Amino acid sequence: MLSYIKAKGGARGGLKKDDARPSSTTSGSDDLSRDEDLNKNKDAPYIVMAPAPPRKVKHQSPQAAIDEFWEKFDSKTPGRGKSLLFACSVTEAVPKGTIKGENAVASYEEAVAICKDKVAKIVRECKRVNQKYRDPHFDIEFDLKWGVRDCLTMLGDTTEVDSGFRPGSVKRVGDIFDNPKFYISGATANDIRQGRDGDCWFMAALCTLGNKPGLIDKVCVARNEEVGVYGFVFHRDGEWRSEIIDDKLYLTKPDYDESWIERNLIEDRQRINSEEDYRKIYQSNSGALFFAQCEDPNETWLPLLEKAYAKAHGDYAAIEGGFTGEGLEDLTGGVTTEIFSTDILDKEYFWKEELLKVNKDFLFGCAAGIFWGRGYRKGIYEGHAYSIMKAVEIDGKRLCLLRNPWGEGEWTGAWSDGSKEWTPEWMQKLDHRFGDDGAFWMSYEDLLKKYQTFDRTRLFDEEWKVTQQWTSLTVPWTVDYQDTKFNFTLKKKAPVVIVLSQLDGRYFSGLEGQYSFKLSFRVHKAGEEDYIVRSHGNYWMRRSVTAELELEPGEYHVLMKVEAIKSDGCLPVEDVVRNNAKERRDKLLRIGLAYDLAHAKGQLSETDEEKKARKKAESKKKTKEKKDMKDKLMKEKRKRKHNENKETFKQRAAAAKRKAKAKAQEEKKKAAKEQENTDKKDAKDIKGDLKDTDQTTETPKKDGEPDAKTEEPQTVSAASKDPTVEKVTQAIPAAEEPVAPAPAPKEEVSRPAADPLPSAEKPKDTAPVQTTLAGLPGLRINGISAPSSVAGFDDFDEDDLSDLNSNVSDITSGVVEDEIAAAKLAAEAALPPILPPDDDEEDEFERDPWNAVAVVGLRVYSKESGVSVKVVRPRLSEEVDKDEKAEVKLDIDDSNVDAVKDGDDKKNDPEKEQTESLKKKDEVKPEDGEKKQVDGSQKAELETEGSVVMV
Repeated sequence: MLSYIKAKGGARGGLKKDDARPSSTTSGSDDLSRDEDLNKNKDAPYIVMAPAPPRKVKHQSPQAAIDEFWEKFDSKTPGRGKSLLFACSVTEAVPKGTIKGENAVASYEEAVAICKDKVAKIVRECKRVNQKYRDPHFDIEFDLKWGVRDCLTMLGDTTEVDSGFRPGSVKRVGDIFDNPKFYISGATANDIRQGRDGDCWFMAALCTLGNKPGLIDKVCVARNEEVGVYGFVFHRDGEWRSEIIDDKLYLTKPDYDESWIERNLIEDRQRINSEEDYRKIYQSNSGALFFAQCEDPNETWLPLLEKAYAKAHGDYAAIEGGFTGEGLEDLTGGVTTEIFSTDILDKEYFWKEELLKVNKDFLFGCAAGIFWGRGYRKGIYEGHAYSIMKAVEIDGKRLCLLRNPWGEGEWTGAWSDGSKEWTPEWMQKLDHRFGDDGAFWMSYEDLLKKYQTFDRTRLFDEEWKVTQQWTSLTVPWTVDYQDTKFNFTLKKKAPVVIVLSQLDGRYFSGLEGQYSFKLSFRVHKAGEEDYIVRSHGNYWMRRSVTAELELEPGEYHVLMKVEAIKSDGCLPVEDVVRNNAKERRDKLLRIGLAYDLAHAKGQLSETDEEKKARKKAESKKKTKEKKDMKDKLMKEKRKRKHNENKETFKQRAAAAKRKAKAKAQEEKKKAAKEQENTDKKDAKDIKGDLKDTDQTTETPKKDGEPDAKTEEPQTVSAASKDPTVEKVTQAIPAAEEPVAPAPAPKEEVSRPAADPLPSAEKPKDTAPVQTTLAGLPGLRINGISAPSSVAGFDDFDEDDLSDLNSNVSDITSGVVEDEIAAAKLAAEAALPPILPPDDDEEDEFERDPWNAVAVVGLRVYSKESGVSVKVVRPRLSEEVDKDEKAEVKLDIDDSNVDAVKDGDDKKNDPEKEQTESLKKKDEVKPEDGEKKQVDGSQKAELETEGSVVMV
């Protein structure tokens, strides 16, 4: 419904005069039917298409499919563009994101001073060059003549969005009016006549202002009619801003030279000066204006103010459709609350304390039929904005004076013009005259029956102080209270007005993006679980929500709930910029500047606490990063040292085996040669013995000579003669047999190198001897001990590095930092390239994921008390435990609150379950009767693991 209303000129308050008349629509299609296409192409050859290959079906459980969907749903790169014109210099003052306890009218006074200074400088410049002022930023004459239409139409997604406005020409005030006057008898509600723009909501707001003297004068603050320059101020996003325009206005009819139909009508008879007659009939005074006009033909304040308001929003199309309450806020700096007539609890209180104070403490607008579109009931147009100008109670009668901003169209029921209720006495009492001027009276009862909504705007004077703070936040798809919140402190008891607002997207129409937001909040006193009040909900006005109440001194927390609504028919801001950068540069520059100025409010500024926490977290993170990198490097270095030691042992073992084998072969050859010599000698001896058969006495054995029958010749190692080999402390047995080659190492046998041989394996007779490198224990080379295993290395354990020096030197801080930097560069270089989306795999949520970011601000108005506001964000700069869960934030009237009732605490609260379990463990009694206590560290761990269930 909202999109339909917007397309027709906006929600309540967007009705034009022409919309009230019925219109006809036609529909049709030039597409050929399927049969016609077949007949047309019957001679074409048939093309047999190969069947598409079957897609691979992905089978997964329902829960896995749901989890995968939510994984794709949110954007992997959340955020929102905050500066569209990064290359452009902003010459205007940056908006105030923070206002601390200043007077409610201080911002207005500052804007007025700036506006007057601008006008004065322009006047001096124009007089210096003897020219009237031409506004280079909103030149409607150039815009119309060249067909650009940037001043009439909004910024679109790809091309110009046609507003339907077709003015004929543009002229200056001095060329339109015979005797132009900015004010004639002051600015009043009776001056206002709506033009061809659907801004009746704004006209109704002006009617309301015009009924209270001096309010419109506070908007039109500076002018020089001779030069043609005018200065206005409007309230935007919590502060006042100035707007400067020239005196050019749109006219309905074209100029004489460009006209055809009207000129022919003028020239149908002989005239002295047809062009002058044409100007007087079609292009003179208020009746010639295309947009708003004053009732007096020579009064000019209304069309100029409307032009300034349109320029502030970018174009005339941007102010089509709106709400009277928002218009009143822009013109007064007040705070508007939307009230439904069916929601009024005490109608007596509403009459006495609110309606009777109209034009004093409050301003009122109203509308009918906002839920069912357009209609006409007893002279009241539905979906159309009206203003309440007066409320009186006389002789027991409660009556209200209303006004239609069209300047015509009135109520036809009781107390309407010409009704039976009017008498001469009542005409005099109410100072009323009959006539279709748009102003009419009706009773309080009928007012509540015929109008469904009231826009009540509270006005602020010097007695009120205001404090403001803005921030940006990411809005998830789920609707819940945000982790980011506002806190404010009240010094003493006072009435306060709390306003939570978002940026007014009307000021940068076309760049709003895909998301709109609905706001709400609730107020807690610090330390109290129950909230005090919730914001007053608005059905239509989503720009802000409010709450009015009286509070005791102390600290209060404002919890925000932001609901994001995504419109798939709109393009993201970055796409709109790309699509319009070439074709509509000037328009994009003006609207982009308004966008940047607005979003400058949402730039996050760190508080002192946040800055300290961020630095602490960064230091902690850096320390941890360096520690982890150092541990990683030390581990790699130790591993590298270990591998080097293993390789050293393998090389030594292989060398020792080769030497042992060579020694064994050499000794074997020597033993064989000695044996051969011995055999020859024995043979010679035996031959001699055979010759001496008669000799029976044995020849005595020489000392040192081996027994030929019982002993083998003992071999002496050549190592005993090698001076480079150190003496060993272990003994080895004397060899009775020739030394055989060492067997291959056994894989299953492993013995530490430092361990001596078992006693069962030790030879019985040992003697300290010198040994070679051939694998004997105790050998040291270059100060490093070799493995203590037997010759042949049968028991060598290559994983045992106990004999090597395994100490690893420390790594310096500079090396660690270099490694961290190199790791980051490597990680960035290793990122996969961005590939085009695969239509077969990527679904709509991956192509256009959820990415809602809102800029919101809190203003607190307080009377007779100082107030300070600050924003409290979640611990963005600190590491939060993954198991840590947010606090339950449910409203009292939320049905899910039943799940966390006191009676169900044990059922739903794991923390209490752990506590109960812990108590039971504490009270368990062993058999000896003593209590079994839980370890203190375990108890602390259980306390920190507690969490609250999110419902």
